Amino acid sequence: MSSRRREGFSSESLPPYDGLREHAELFINGEWRPGRSARVASDRDPYTDQVLTEITLANEQDVDDAYRAAERAQPEWAALPPENRRTVLERAARILESRRMEIIEWLVHESGSVRAKAVFEWQFSHQGLLEATSYPFHIEGRILPSSIAGKESRVYRGSAGVVGVISPWNFPLHLTMRSVAPALAAGNAVVIKPASDTPVTGGLLLAKVFEEAGLPAGVLNVVVGSGRDIGNAIIDHPVPRIITFTGSTEVGRQIAERAGRAIKRVCLELGGNSPFIVFEDADLDRAIDAAVAGKFLHQGQICIAINRLLVENGCHDELVKRFLARVSKLEVGNLDDPKTAIGPIINSQQLSSILRKVEDTIARGARVLLRGKPEGLVLPPIVLDEVTNDMPAAREELFGPVAPILRFSGEEEAVRIANNTEYGLSSAVFSRDLDKAQRVARRLRVGMTHINDWPVNDEANTAFGGEKASGLGRFGGEWAIEEFTTDHWISVQEIPRRYPI
Repeated sequence: MSSRRREGFSSESLPPYDGLREHAELFINGEWRPGRSARVASDRDPYTDQVLTEITLANEQDVDDAYRAAERAQPEWAALPPENRRTVLERAARILESRRMEIIEWLVHESGSVRAKAVFEWQFSHQGLLEATSYPFHIEGRILPSSIAGKESRVYRGSAGVVGVISPWNFPLHLTMRSVAPALAAGNAVVIKPASDTPVTGGLLLAKVFEEAGLPAGVLNVVVGSGRDIGNAIIDHPVPRIITFTGSTEVGRQIAERAGRAIKRVCLELGGNSPFIVFEDADLDRAIDAAVAGKFLHQGQICIAINRLLVENGCHDELVKRFLARVSKLEVGNLDDPKTAIGPIINSQQLSSILRKVEDTIARGARVLLRGKPEGLVLPPIVLDEVTNDMPAAREELFGPVAPILRFSGEEEAVRIANNTEYGLSSAVFSRDLDKAQRVARRLRVGMTHINDWPVNDEANTAFGGEKASGLGRFGGEWAIEEFTTDHWISVQEIPRRYPI
């Protein structure tokens, strides 16, 4: 099979919104090559349905090639001085910056991002990569006392080996980068399987960036294929020691089960059902600003987006009136217009799922305050009032531009409603009484709570992750270093010792 190294995805020569002039390829062992399967996938703009590129997909042999290349390359990469690994990451950060406009165009046209979200995602990704440049020098060991005379206990922290990264379509660049950058910084090699809807922004662009940065061949590999064809191979292959996945709770459970049978570590960021709690003493201007952005950014297709607006009775009517006035003016549709706030849903299956939850919720007694008709994959904002926690729009993750409003009275009821879900990812509490807000926040069974702010927060130096069915492990900062490294206890017996027999 022929293989070749390819020129970069130049915004001058290969603009994504006009379609690539050649088929995209997998990136394995430092070479660009087509997949071995007979299947060709069209990567489409969800707004225009235009074909952006076509990719000959991977099969299980390609997965094996990628993992074997990573296995061969990883020891030498891990053995490099920390300065060398940092230098490659710093180069990658500069390349990411130089390709900023090109990457934003890809995010707009491949993932259906409005321009504000695409810029936001690029910033998240760049910040995460810059943060990871410091990690090679922050991997610390320990010397511990021993109860045995003349013994010194040393605990060395080092790379885990090879990491398999299964990335999502909603924030494809950022949610891939947050695993790839710290894994590489810690001396691991990586194999990425991007989501089928976003193969370029979820993997191939990153491969190009790190190739240009001088990452050694085999340290980063990208295989593009459907979960049906290569999903199990990515998890079951004997080489990777860690699997990271961002996506639905249902798929995350399956991955955890398969990885558990092979005694592999997993880092999972799964579904969310973020409560946005507004007490009657809140600054409503601030709360409404956060509610509109936190609910409708990227059409609500964010795991940490607001899923339920919990509003105290005393401010319910005023908040709803002002919230509706803001939402009804949001621009919908054309992604090339910088004013557009609501773009397309990623695919028809996702749109059907959202509409089903809306219809079921209305049938159970919710009141429709705002609802437009979908045009293609573009779904205008929907606002539902008098929703209860047992209705689908509140019980299930929506992942769409639908705002269910639930009433509550007092702290106890707010906490009870917020916690009455299998999920526990992000949340927000609005109140001028910061002691009350903190008290409520500490009682929420979630991984993250933001007081007087939206729940869509992700900072590269802190602990991002969820509880319950929202995942396992944490991304960011020292927590990311811990996820992508392992401990090795080495003891040194300096004087002879007595043994039991």
